Amino acid sequence: MPLIIEGARVPPRWAEREALHPAVHGDQASVTECVRIAFINNMPDAALEDTEMQFFELLDAAAGAIPVRVKLHSLAGVPRGERGEQHLSNFYFSTNDLLNSRFDGVIMTGTEPRQPDLRQEPYWPALTSVLDWAESNTSSTILSCLAAHAGVLHSDGINRYPLRDKQFGVFEFTQSGNHQFTNNTGKQVRFPHSRWNEVRAEELSASGYYLLTHSVAGGVDSFVKKKKQSLFLHFQGHPEYGAQTLLKEYRRDIKRFLRKERDTYPSMPKGYFDASAAELLTRFQRSVLPERREEAMEGFPETALVGGLRNTWHYTAIRIYRNWLQYAVTKRSETAALPPMTVVKQQLSRKRSALV
Repeated sequence: MPLIIEGARVPPRWAEREALHPAVHGDQASVTECVRIAFINNMPDAALEDTEMQFFELLDAAAGAIPVRVKLHSLAGVPRGERGEQHLSNFYFSTNDLLNSRFDGVIMTGTEPRQPDLRQEPYWPALTSVLDWAESNTSSTILSCLAAHAGVLHSDGINRYPLRDKQFGVFEFTQSGNHQFTNNTGKQVRFPHSRWNEVRAEELSASGYYLLTHSVAGGVDSFVKKKKQSLFLHFQGHPEYGAQTLLKEYRRDIKRFLRKERDTYPSMPKGYFDASAAELLTRFQRSVLPERREEAMEGFPETALVGGLRNTWHYTAIRIYRNWLQYAVTKRSETAALPPMTVVKQQLSRKRSALV
């Protein structure tokens, strides 16, 4: 069943992919049957539309027979250029609209941090308002990468720690035990990570978080905790990434090095390139190190690399997101089965929580 973008504000890349007119997405016939998801995309302008496509494609593949409606929201205070602001204005709703609604689930992405302490970021007040809202107005919440760090800092005071080098590549993780979100994924899973900071297993466990997947090399991958009415699913990594996303990030970081915007040449992503691709990239690195010039990127062997890249984590990502959507369906059914007065009491409780 195709993913429906709510509000007839469909980003052009997705509309083109589906070959549907936006008006079709505005059909109200099956609204009550759909799982409603709020998607809050905080990624920087350069990755804004790619991130949309990654999550839309993942949700579309995971939904199967589950009808899913997605409404796009933007967070106030995230630094934007003119192009990014225009895209959000055309296709996204504000968080004010979000805070007056209820959704089955919410997905919030990260962004590039500019402050060592996340609480000093200009978007922190808006972000924490959404986190507080989600606890009482969703069945489950997904926080990705930086959003996961912000979530545990806000609710439990858990700090993140800087890494000596970027945790970058595709890492293997082991399931910690049985959980409905990781059903049918296998004991070992592989997911991409791209981050300069981490939250640590021992601090998460001490605050009541259940680790779903982790490893010595990759650290904590995913973890969950129930917060009021919502089961929060946190990813330090990026199950939604496409096959070429890490390549694009690596290329961007090399360009930053050649522009002298960073001091060190970026480390190659681990577990991602095969031996021949790694050799090509090593040769390119040697050729540009003597003289740092952005023009040297013309020799970057991107065409030769793309053909060998595979999305080895896609099946597992689909399974986890399908489990998450099924959880939302189950919670919706449980609510529908409650006596009417119980539902009213729950709604009043959520409204009181929103006013606190």
